Amino acid sequence: MSTPAATRTHCPYCALQCAMHVETGPGGAPATRPAEFPTNRGGLCRKGWTAAELLGSAQRLTRPLLRTDRDSAFAEADWDTALDFVAERLMRLREQRGPDSVAVFGSGGLTNEKSYLLGKFARLALGTSRIDYNGRFCMSSAAAAGNRAFGLDRGLPFPLPDVGGAEVVLLAGANPAETMPPLMGHLAGPRLIAVDPRRSATAESALERGGMHLAPRPGTDPALALGLLHAARTEGLLDTAYIAARTSGFEAAWRHAAAFWPEQTEQVTGVPAEQVRAAARLLATANGAYVLTGRGAEQHAKGTDTVAAWINLALALGLPGREGSGYGCITGQGNGQGGREHGQKADQLPGYRRIDDPAARAHVAGIWGVEAADLPGAGLSAVELLDALGSETGPRALLVFGSNPAVSAPDAEHVRNRLSSVDLLVTCDFVMSETAAMGDVVLPVAQWAEEEGTMTNLEGRLLRRRAVLAPPAGVRTDLEVISGLARRIGQPEHRFPADAGTVLDELGRASGGGAADYSGVSAERLEAGEEVFWPVPDPAASTPRMFLDAFAHPDGRARFAAVGHRPPAEETDADFPLIATTGRLMGHYQSGAQTRRIAELAAAEPEAYVEVHPETAARAGLAEEQWAHVVSRRGTTLARVRRRADARPDTVFLPFHYGGAQAANNLTNAALDPLSRMPEFKFAAVRLEKADGAPPA
Repeated sequence: MSTPAATRTHCPYCALQCAMHVETGPGGAPATRPAEFPTNRGGLCRKGWTAAELLGSAQRLTRPLLRTDRDSAFAEADWDTALDFVAERLMRLREQRGPDSVAVFGSGGLTNEKSYLLGKFARLALGTSRIDYNGRFCMSSAAAAGNRAFGLDRGLPFPLPDVGGAEVVLLAGANPAETMPPLMGHLAGPRLIAVDPRRSATAESALERGGMHLAPRPGTDPALALGLLHAARTEGLLDTAYIAARTSGFEAAWRHAAAFWPEQTEQVTGVPAEQVRAAARLLATANGAYVLTGRGAEQHAKGTDTVAAWINLALALGLPGREGSGYGCITGQGNGQGGREHGQKADQLPGYRRIDDPAARAHVAGIWGVEAADLPGAGLSAVELLDALGSETGPRALLVFGSNPAVSAPDAEHVRNRLSSVDLLVTCDFVMSETAAMGDVVLPVAQWAEEEGTMTNLEGRLLRRRAVLAPPAGVRTDLEVISGLARRIGQPEHRFPADAGTVLDELGRASGGGAADYSGVSAERLEAGEEVFWPVPDPAASTPRMFLDAFAHPDGRARFAAVGHRPPAEETDADFPLIATTGRLMGHYQSGAQTRRIAELAAAEPEAYVEVHPETAARAGLAEEQWAHVVSRRGTTLARVRRRADARPDTVFLPFHYGGAQAANNLTNAALDPLSRMPEFKFAAVRLEKADGAPPA
């Protein structure tokens, strides 16, 4: 492996997309060091510093693997054999059972070019409506709430450095001190109000610097947001001029908030009434304030309404669409923003167009050189798609790009059963993930530093991902895999190019005129170092701050949502008396398929654990560091006990980065939000039991 002198690119992990240099390190192996950039400002977290280790890992996949019998071992195959095998099986299934017998599952970590070409491949080459992606688990509720409120969804409709100039920032269900450490540099100046059932590292930071930690009972965030709105109105702190001039629907929203005076809010959430009043005053009287939401607000069967309740609070205080204040959602995955804009989501076409919009269908079909009637309609959301696998009317083949649903999906044991029931499971990955190990074909693909492409970070900022070194011999890019399969299925070669620049040019044309318009984006602009934020309708355009003059609804007004509080999808009882909630650790990322293979990160957090209040652990007969079973109505997780005196006695916390018996998603609930179709990761009724013996290797 030959690594050139320092080449600037971006981190492979979260949506901060921190800039870094990749260069030759000690012993000649590639190494990373931070680069100056607005999001990370010359810093990296532990994951960024160690990101290059996986490039040369002995666990890299470098040859296609194939087996015709799930009971047999994988055998190496050449690329022609592997792709011919996949294409033949796909075509046979389509002929026998129709195009929807084949499904595609993508990722919020794919580049814009891959996301775009994957959606095109599913709908044109395969003719299937069955495509969705793991971003459905990450950002879909915030996207649904943002579209409803503002007419457009961009995670942060302002550059991240703007936040540092505020006096107060409320973080609802976000823990950037662990999940995005460089982001905390932007929060060094403002006073923080951290809303989290846990005393997270972010909550600790808020308290240390004179801010607040509001710790609601899991599942009661909407009630807390309603209570804050009630307190602000009662004390005359709403921006009534802004509400009248720039919004609609306030009175309908207020009818729900009217029932949540602070004492009632305390009864529902457990947050003391005086804290509710104090937080409302702090936020409403600040000289510049932001409300930012994260996965803790979204990952519920009522996630869209929960985010909407926080947006209502921000609107009532006059924050969105003003310089120095605003509302935003902290996107999680590396390309969580771009990944949901260009067609790998079940109901979307490129440019954030709706697939059921006749004008959108006609535009995209024209770019693709087909008739609009040739495009399938909306498909199933991620959980519904996985649940349908292998059924009589569901998909019998699944192609997975950049995702690990055997670990990351809710009710994971059920999902693993569905994955094992299909006739053909194909994964494109660079390590043997838990999902890949279950399949029939594993195709080895390039990593982040071995390919060109673009990403869209949490600010809507377009970034250039550069190829620093060549992939190992025998490895292809995802674009090359898609192109090779499309040709074998009978598509003309020009329709599915494998060159990222060519795909970006076509993506620009296909997105042109859409909500997420990339038509003015070019590799040359990004290479020149321009700051480019979408929408980019022409080569001179960039939109770093949105909504300053008007929101994206036809009348230019933001919409309050008439949302209230309702219970979670399941409740605790005598058999399952505790609430389990899940989250991330500083040293791991998503399903852990990458980070668990990096020595330093694996050594720091080698196994799953469960955070428990000491009294709760004692009632279950569990000591510190003892192995326990955490049991829900769906499954069981094995985790080592960590007792924390500041934990809620009714709640346990588990990180979700581990597989097999230690997978937190063995517990979680696949109940779906009715609008976003996001599952309820953050609330599962559980009990604790002693576990005998050591865990399996």
